[in-house]
Amino acid sequence: MKKAKKKSASIKPGGIDEYIADCPGQVQGKLAIMRATIQAVAPDAIETVSYFDMPGYSYEGYDYNGMFAWFSFKAPFVRLHVRPQALVDHKKELKGYLTTKAVVSFSAGKTIPKALVKKLVRASLKSMREKAD
Repeated sequence: MKKAKKKSASIKPGGIDEYIADCPGQVQGKLAIMRATIQAVAPDAIETVSYFDMPGYSYEGYDYNGMFAWFSFKAPFVRLHVRPQALVDHKKELKGYLTTKAVVSFSAGKTIPKALVKKLVRASLKSMREKAD
């Protein structure tokens, strides 16, 4: 049985190119779209794979090491992970998507809904920043 990896206490930039390259070829383009869509909302965020072993985005000075968005691939889905309030705030728009408390799953065989991803990332950022006030 594989040991669970510990969460890193610090954010180490980098590793996203390698994460995408390690995924199946047919989803690499979708993951690149997810990355670019998150970067469009938060172009100066720190990109890392040191937290949860999946690509994530953070800003220093906030709780949870400033992490506000992650993406991942778990067949057959490309998944967006955000702070829970983001999904609560957009519950109606998420109808028809598989969700958990903080994850929305998009079929890897379909187009990534970039406008929805942007809304969720913005909402996650807002949630993080409001919690700091």
